[in-house]
Amino acid sequence: MKVNKEKNRRVLQFFLVKGENANQASEIVNGAYDTDTVTANYAQFWFRRFRLGIFDVKNTPRTGRPVIENVNKITEIIEVDRHVSCRRIAQELKIVRKTVLSHLNKVGSKKKLDVWVPHQLTPKNRMD
Repeated sequence: MKVNKEKNRRVLQFFLVKGENANQASEIVNGAYDTDTVTANYAQFWFRRFRLGIFDVKNTPRTGRPVIENVNKITEIIEVDRHVSCRRIAQELKIVRKTVLSHLNKVGSKKKLDVWVPHQLTPKNRMD
């Protein structure tokens, strides 16, 4: 059974208030749900936060590589204008050019003679 992280954190907060230590809490949670649901280090980290008065158990936004919520926009853009460049698509969607190229490669589009065209990968005919 998969339990979401916020629920695990609330359960850990309950055990802290109850007076259990982090290791005991992780053992109890793992016994109730699954063997590796909560590690001892994870429980200790959250116990420290709770003791500092940080009781927010929601996931915080993270920095790093942005997630493209709708990669279909890339395909829609090249359907409207087959001559558009990767750079312009990246600027319009505010993403990295490499991400645009990766997506177009996955959907099977190639740029031939300055036009985006569907590209079917076919095995080479070999002479044996």
